[in-house]
Formats: sequence, C-alpha cells, structure tokens
Amino acid sequence: MAVRPELVKTRRLVVKIGSRTIANDAAFPARLAGQIAELAARQCGAVVVTSGAIALGWSRLGYKAKPKEVALLQASAAAGQSVLMRRYDEAFAELGLTPAQVLLSYADLADRERLNNAREALGALLEAGAVPVVNENDTVATEEIRFGDNDQLAAMVVPLVGADLLVLLTDVEGVLDERGQRISVMAPDAQWTQMSVKSDRVGSGGMGSKVDAARKASRSGAAVVIAPAGRANVLNEIVSGADVGTLFPRLGPPLKARKHWIAFTLRPKGALLLDAGAVRAMREGKSSLLPVGVAGVSGAFNAGDSVRLLALDGTEVARGLTRLGTVDVARAAGKKGAELEASFGAAAAELVVVHKDDLVISG
Repeated sequence: MAVRPELVKTRRLVVKIGSRTIANDAAFPARLAGQIAELAARQCGAVVVTSGAIALGWSRLGYKAKPKEVALLQASAAAGQSVLMRRYDEAFAELGLTPAQVLLSYADLADRERLNNAREALGALLEAGAVPVVNENDTVATEEIRFGDNDQLAAMVVPLVGADLLVLLTDVEGVLDERGQRISVMAPDAQWTQMSVKSDRVGSGGMGSKVDAARKASRSGAAVVIAPAGRANVLNEIVSGADVGTLFPRLGPPLKARKHWIAFTLRPKGALLLDAGAVRAMREGKSSLLPVGVAGVSGAFNAGDSVRLLALDGTEVARGLTRLGTVDVARAAGKKGAELEASFGAAAAELVVVHKDDLVISG
C-alpha cells in the first residue's frame, strides 16, 4: 500500500536536477531517461529543469576553477550548454524519447505576454510527446535578471505546465532535522533550521532554496518532494507513493496561475505601509487597497509594477500590482473624499492603489 497515496495520481511532474549531479555523475541522464520512459508508460508526463551548463563549460574554456566574473560565467554557460543537451539527447534517444531544449530568462517570465508564449510552447511540446528540458539562459543572464537558481525556476515552471508534482533532486536524503535525520513530511509553512551540508560550490542552490521553492510550488496546487538524485529509481518510487525524501503536501486551494505569478515570479519594486484598518481588509481578501489605507510608501515604481504591502510593524501582508506610481501614491496616501478630490479632481472617485483582482495575501 502506498504511504503517500496522493502522489499515485500524478499525471505531470517537473523534476529539477542540480549542477553537482550533472558534473559528478555522467551516467545520470541515462538513468533519468529510463525513469521518464517508465513514467510515460503510465501516462505521466515529465518536464526536466536542469542545471549544469556552467559546470560543464568552464573547464572546456581552460579555466582552472569555476569563475566568479559574470562574463566568464556566461562564456562557460555557452560552452557547456551544447554538452549538457547532447548528454540528454543521446540518453533519451536510446529509449525513443525526444528531449526539447527550452532556455528561459527571468525577463521571459516577468513579462505576461512572454510568459504566456512560454506556456503555449511548453504545452505544445508535451502534447507532441516531447520532454521539455528547461534551463536558465545563463549566457545572457546577469545578477539583476537571474532567477537566483534553478530551484526557483522549477517552482515557476510548475504552474506554467499545470504540474501536480515537483521533485527537487539533491545529494542528501531530503530535508534533515537538527539531528541530521530525514524529515518525511514537512508542512510548507513549517519552520526549518538549515543543517550544514558539505558543498563543493559547483551549484548555486542549497537546501534553503529548495525549501523556499517547495513552499512556492505548493501554493500552485502541486505536491513537492525533495529527494536524493543518487537513488536508482527515485522518480518512480515517489510516484508510486513510497516514503522517499521529504514531502511538502499541496497547500490549501491552489492559486490561479496569474496570482502565483504576482506572488512568486515578479520582484517587488517598492513597498506600501498600511494602517491597521487596511491590514484587516487585506487579510480578509475581499477589498481593494484604497488611498486612505496607505500610511507610507518606499521605492521607485510605476503603475503596473509589483509592490509589497506591509503592516506598520513591517510584516508583509500581501503583494500586488499597483495602479499608481510612487509619486501619485505618496500624494494620495491617507486621503479620502474632498481632500483626495483636491489632488486628483474627478478621477479621485475611482482611485484605487491595488485592485483586489491584482492582490495576493502572503503566508
């Protein structure tokens, strides 16, 4: 009998592989291909989110260690991406599977039109029976426009493809407690103290990033499992409901794709400080943010940008898309009625800072 019966019904999963696995285990793509072929036979589609281009590329360019300069990291990615895809292509072709390279940048997913284009392309690949192999477009990415690491990218891909399971593969058994023992099930909102795990600095993510990515993906209606990459048949064990790795169950009603994008993909350009009445209204989730509820403003943002909504003590209450820029929010803050009309004229009657349709409650 399955220990985790909710995973047995998985019909689409996203699996993320880290740089260390790719760099240190040349046989891994073949093992992965075998597992994905078995999943396909049970009508379960898969999307691969892979790191490894930089790890495979820097030595090809003659660098003696992983570089730190952005230009050299970009060059390493360019040199390693073809090697990475060749490994997947050869391994998958042996089993009659077609991998399809998809390179994404943060800018692709931050722009709603480009995000929808990516969604349609991924959907077409899955419909055709291909296996999308997604990686960050490291050759053009800089620190300001990076996802951070591919754990975060994987969490963003989950709602794009409607996945019901995200598997984050790592080099330990799962999330460990303070004694170094594997935690079997972890609530997405539970507190966790990071354990010290030896790292050779090949990759950019750590367990903290994986837990954060798990929390984000669980809000989209997907279960998440952090599991060991070295386990021979790990994906099929997980989908069979075995007690492998650490499970983060789905968290509450799933956020719709657009609200997940607002909450977890967009980077806030500023913050709005709310009075106590506005905080109560936001937490009830039924009201738009009006100027009278704004007690302060910080940052430089324009209409349509993402902002954080904070209580007076600095606690994040929500995130949303502002309908006013910094200057106009500051002019309108705390005002209503005649006072607001004196600043904005007839438009004051319909003035909204963040509409409820563009608002996502935090937590």
